[in-house]
Parts: sequence; structure tokens; C-alpha cells
Amino acid sequence: MDLREEIELYTPFNAQEEADRHVMLRALDCGSTCFERTAPAHMTCSIWTVDPTARQTLLVYHNIYNSWSWIGGHADGERDLAAVALRELREETGVTGAHLIECGSGAIFSLEVLPVAGHEKRGRYVSSHTHLNVTYLAVADPAEPLRICADENSAVRWVPMEDAIALSNEPWIRERIYRKLIDKLRQHADWVAWTQWTS
Repeated sequence: MDLREEIELYTPFNAQEEADRHVMLRALDCGSTCFERTAPAHMTCSIWTVDPTARQTLLVYHNIYNSWSWIGGHADGERDLAAVALRELREETGVTGAHLIECGSGAIFSLEVLPVAGHEKRGRYVSSHTHLNVTYLAVADPAEPLRICADENSAVRWVPMEDAIALSNEPWIRERIYRKLIDKLRQHADWVAWTQWTS
């Protein structure tokens, strides 16, 4: 199943996801340029990584946003966003043994359209733009060694789930996204095959 079909079949969790799903489908229908970061609205992915008990999540201290943040990155032409998400997790945290969890009818855990304010990156100005973001759910072992990715973050750590909200400096992300991800995980705990993963 390709990404567009998976998004089309995805069941939104709330009104935000329903509205954002339509925006993403329209972008995908306009051609492949939305997979390139040069497009004003382009595809990205995030990976909400939890421990086998679903009590902790893995965060990085994001250099650009100056905030504790989930892990993710740009598609940069790739259409397999699940693979991109796992790669970003490895690159940004050093975690190599994570497993994606199937969520309902597919691998997508969450959808969101994320506004990004203009900022400096590697000495160059990046104009304000929009991330058409697909989020995946992964389970990883907190005993795995962690390392920073100096280009992207300055710290990596596991935190209690609710602390993800308290640690974020971004009110909209905190209340609209992290709160949703935590509530969704609690509501659909059967998605996470903890006993299978740890056996």
C-alpha cells in the first residue's frame, strides 16, 4: 500500500486529524514535489518512541526549537516515511533496535499539519513553511546506549510520558500534539504488543 492510500484509509482520531488528513491528501494529489523540502508544504515524519511499558517516551533537545522534542525529519524525496522515521531515530538518538507498531489498519499512528516559523539553520535562513507530518509509533529498549546528533540536538533522554508535555516550550505542540499522542496511546494500548516485543 502506498502512502497516499494509507493516509486515505487512516481513521482520524479527532477533528484536527480529520482536517489535516484532507490537506495532506490534496498535497499528494498535486504531485511528487510535496516530498521535497523546497515545496512550501512538504512531507515529513515523526516517530513517537516509547518503552515496553508505555510509561516513558524518548525525547531530544532540539537545537532550532530550543525545546525538548519528539524525533523526526524530512522525506527529501523518499516515499517510505516509515523507513525515514526509523532512520531519523537512529541518527538522532543512536537507538538501533526499535520496532514499529502497527496501528489499526496500517503503520500510521497520527497525522498533523505543523507550521514552522522561519529560522536559521547552519548559517542560512529558512523561510516559514508547513510540515505535512506522518507520525509512527515505535517501541525501544531504554537500556540501549543513547548519543546526540550534534547537527540536530544537544541532549537525548527517556522521560515519563506526561513529562513530554511539561518539557516542551511550544504551547501548540504541547497541547494539540503531545497530549493527543499520549491520550491516543492510552486509548489504544492493545496496539502495542509489549509481551511479544519483550519475549
